[in-house]
Amino acid sequence: MRWLRTCLVALLTLGVTAPVGAERLVSVVSDKVVSIDSTFSGETMTLFGNIEPDLDSGDHYVEGPFDVIVVIQGPAQDRVTRRKTRQLGVWLNTEQLAFKSIPSFFWVLASDELTDIASDELLTMEGILPETRPQLTVVQGSGDPQTFGTELVRLMTEAGLYGVDPRGVHFQSDTLYSAQVALPADVPNGNFLARTYLFKNGEIASMRAEGFSVRKTGFEQFLNLSARQYPWAYGFACVIVAIFTGWLGGVVFRR
Repeated sequence: MRWLRTCLVALLTLGVTAPVGAERLVSVVSDKVVSIDSTFSGETMTLFGNIEPDLDSGDHYVEGPFDVIVVIQGPAQDRVTRRKTRQLGVWLNTEQLAFKSIPSFFWVLASDELTDIASDELLTMEGILPETRPQLTVVQGSGDPQTFGTELVRLMTEAGLYGVDPRGVHFQSDTLYSAQVALPADVPNGNFLARTYLFKNGEIASMRAEGFSVRKTGFEQFLNLSARQYPWAYGFACVIVAIFTGWLGGVVFRR
């Protein structure tokens, strides 16, 4: 429920500062759309922001010190984790657990160590820690959710899809900051959300959400849409291409 509530609030207030305290965030992402084509090998997204007085506070400046945490979250996916055990000399999948609506991409960028910015309780409550993401979802199957969730996060981290960078946010001045995240070549397609948290004295002073999308373009997009919208025609075309390629190879090598 917390994940659903957070998403709804973020989507409804996309690009609008939440007036939580005497400060507000003004930010923008470098690209609203990341296009994937045959030459795509990854891209670095940059988020710029500034801390300003809240419009209703009547102040002309803000007083720090501040800390900033940016959470980059990709589209939700269902994930299944399995455990293999040795049975009669053969390794078999004996346990599995399905996690629903797991973020396909989850990177946390911060201006300092997370534990130096806020308490574990607050970070967990806001869903900022990657290791807490599986525990916020509905699970199905047999197995310990804590153990399987930890292994799922480990595998996603090794793939470069999850991570924490405690030096990912850089303050250019007392109020101006920037954050960068590297999107890998196999970054999931879909809508992404960049949630920015402004911390002051260990508490959240303000929040802001920015959205951007990752999508295939050109011939890759044509193939993707064809496979989804016309699966039978796409499969038939693949068979024809495979037969033609095999025939052509036979002709060339026969000579």
